[in-house]
Amino acid sequence: MDISGGRRSRGNLPVEVTSLVGRRHDSAEVRRLLSTARLVTLIGIGGVGKTRLALGVGTELRRAFPDGVWLLEFAELADPALVAHMVAEALRVTNHPGQSSAEAVVKALGEASALLVFDNCEHLIEPCAHLAEQLLHGAHGVRILATSRQPLGVTGEHCWPVAPLVVPDPDHPMETGSAGYSALALFEQRAAAAVPGFTVTAANQATVATICRELDGLPLAIELAAARLRALSLDQLLTRLSNRYKLLTSGRTTATPRQQTLRGAIDWSYDLCTEDERLLWARASVFSGGFDLSAAESVVSDDELSADDVLDLLHGLVDKSIMLFGGDRYRMLETVRSYGAQKLRESGAEQRLRRAHRDWYWRQAKQAADKWFSTEQVHSYARMKAEHANLRSALEFCLSTEGEARAGMYLGAVLWFFWSPADLISEGRHWLTRALALDPAPSPERLHALWVAGRMAVLQGENETAMTLLEECRAEAVRMGDDSAFAHAVYVIGLNALRNDNLPVATVLLAEAVARFQALGEINGVTVISRGFLAMAHTASGDSDRAVELCQESLEICAAHDDQWARAHILYALAHAEWCRGDSRAAAGHALESLKLKRAFDDLIGIAGDVELLGWIAVSEGDHERAARLLGASDRMWPVVGSIPLLGFRELSEARARATEQARVALGRAGFERATESGITLATDLDQLLAYSAGESKPKTARRNGKPASTALTKREREIAELVADGLSNKDIAAALVISQRTAETHVEHILTKLGFTSRAQIAALISEQRVT
Repeated sequence: MDISGGRRSRGNLPVEVTSLVGRRHDSAEVRRLLSTARLVTLIGIGGVGKTRLALGVGTELRRAFPDGVWLLEFAELADPALVAHMVAEALRVTNHPGQSSAEAVVKALGEASALLVFDNCEHLIEPCAHLAEQLLHGAHGVRILATSRQPLGVTGEHCWPVAPLVVPDPDHPMETGSAGYSALALFEQRAAAAVPGFTVTAANQATVATICRELDGLPLAIELAAARLRALSLDQLLTRLSNRYKLLTSGRTTATPRQQTLRGAIDWSYDLCTEDERLLWARASVFSGGFDLSAAESVVSDDELSADDVLDLLHGLVDKSIMLFGGDRYRMLETVRSYGAQKLRESGAEQRLRRAHRDWYWRQAKQAADKWFSTEQVHSYARMKAEHANLRSALEFCLSTEGEARAGMYLGAVLWFFWSPADLISEGRHWLTRALALDPAPSPERLHALWVAGRMAVLQGENETAMTLLEECRAEAVRMGDDSAFAHAVYVIGLNALRNDNLPVATVLLAEAVARFQALGEINGVTVISRGFLAMAHTASGDSDRAVELCQESLEICAAHDDQWARAHILYALAHAEWCRGDSRAAAGHALESLKLKRAFDDLIGIAGDVELLGWIAVSEGDHERAARLLGASDRMWPVVGSIPLLGFRELSEARARATEQARVALGRAGFERATESGITLATDLDQLLAYSAGESKPKTARRNGKPASTALTKREREIAELVADGLSNKDIAAALVISQRTAETHVEHILTKLGFTSRAQIAALISEQRVT
């Protein structure tokens, strides 16, 4: 199973730019634990290197988990209720109607063989533990590697304490150089990054060893200290460090020595900063997931800290390794950010800075919404995607601060364009549900939130909830004289009728909504999409000609505003209408254009719909093998994105069933299954799928020297590949061949490498094809 639905085939681990120093034993032991235990938790204090070790282990185990190694980062998540939402988002899983996010994740993982890395669980112990238990009971091929400052407390959990790096024993002679001392090796590596050419020598070894001992071998402290060599000599570094730590050891005695040491390292880094750098460090802690320069200049500046000085101060913090910079964004390690947050609380300015942060992202969201129906659309989407963590923080501030719920209601509603293409409908509903409950008084913001939340409920198939929200919106809009909100409520109620196959009601209501929008002069993504759904209602009612006219009118509106998102959805409606009236060539062209546009918005549900439609078109053109491949690809994508096929629209579902049966009859059972297996492989790579859909490539069958790649396999590897194709797990293969499971895993890894494949499904497809031919 490929959890990514085509976006990735091996998980989402980041590429590490530095090597894992001094953790060979830890890595081997954690991998050994994961071979028998399904939940392993790395425990230790902040800064000891738990996350880095987990990423290293995950990278080494990629081949052992055909369905990927997935990093779930919880450090910046404040709301326990969003743990499952966040995991679902990372895995590209959305809820079926009536499902919780946790249930959707468990079902999507199903029989998958995957490793989930739960990173930084300490502030979300209960929800992380609960989700882990559900996964362990409901997804038997899933293993979890967690990092936390304390155990999750789940039955069957194995904990691995992550200790500091090895430092030289002052009472024993040292070998020359850093070999054998992982703390020194890390210091040498990071110091060389700060001062090119730095090495541990016989002349400086004693000083480096003392520094590493003073830091108790903690990786974060060592990295912070090594970076200071840009401005200090080793002797100066040791002098300052020693003095600072003598002072700190007389501090809070209830803390462990390592915690005091880490605090000392960060305190010392703080002392090396200028007053303005310290102020910026504390204020910048309000950001989540990073920030850009314009955000920093707006949020942290005031009469005390000039916006003109922010850039130089940020660069100063980057030089001191307090701030990290990549691309056009700044961020802090979570431990460093938490330190700044404590300083901000102590200053008494936390609430003011959090409000300034909220105001900035409130404005960013509004500007993005205003520009959504324009040339700025793709950029606006990308920006909101980059700021997702900050948007969450802004919403959390609104919904946890007295008197701010209405602002949160507006923010959650104005982000309607982000929740939909980003496939975050469940999260959007979560925020709006909280906001609507906190501020039940009638208001324009509430009307907006009601129809947005109602639309989300419709798309998730929750009719009763949707109608409750929409009827309130329609009634209150009449009372308040809000014609726009009334029109939106009518539109979404019409959409709900269309989804439930009530075509007469759907056609009347959608036509009414379109007329009302036109009378109000409202031209935006929502109002144009309403035309597309009206066109689909006409097509379903047998009037494809009227549907084509509506779509063409809508495309002219999109072109006038350089819109891409609404255009993509209108093109789908147009392709379907053209196909229904027999023009398969025109239908294919529109569906392909729609497919390419949706790629820019990560709209996997929309992509699956276009691929599906291209399969129907291929059937009507007599190309049944191509049709079966495309239908196999869409079959693969629907459950991955957590949606019933075609969102449950009955007319579309019936067309799907007819096309599938025609292709099966034309190809025969074996041929149909072979082609759909090939389509499943296609779906593991979106770029390959789009190229095939456009007729720009053929399904890839790995070859070596002009022959099928499987001929390069040894006799034993070919035997194992056959068992993989028969659906056997590594454990089953080991039992069948009387070998160890680890040996079976190694053989499968070698097969994947030889064939240039990334999943067991590709092996199965190749072997199945060769069996038939």
